[in-house]
Amino acid sequence: MAPRVKPSLDTVFAALADPTRRAILAMLLEDDMAVTDVADPFEMSLAAISKHLTILASAGLITQEKRGRVKWCKLEPDAMKGASVWMQGFGQFEPVNLDAFERFLGEELRMEEEE
Repeated sequence: MAPRVKPSLDTVFAALADPTRRAILAMLLEDDMAVTDVADPFEMSLAAISKHLTILASAGLITQEKRGRVKWCKLEPDAMKGASVWMQGFGQFEPVNLDAFERFLGEELRMEEEE
């Protein structure tokens, strides 16, 4: 077996950009699935689903394996590790609580008016 090439962050984010592909990944969180089962809930052709699966596989997010006559898809969660680490770098900033900020500004304005 050839060594797996680590997909670029751009490739992973491009694959994750599509809502159908994100839905497929969510389905695969539960268990491995046959391609036909993956396609079942979507209102698109099997060929269209196969194209989405190819993109996910190219990004390393899933692997596909033939078992007998059936092609199975398996989630590869480690492939998202790089994207997750990159995004966590932005977690150092606290999210702004707009309601609290508005209350703070209101108090400051009232204090200024009273002076």
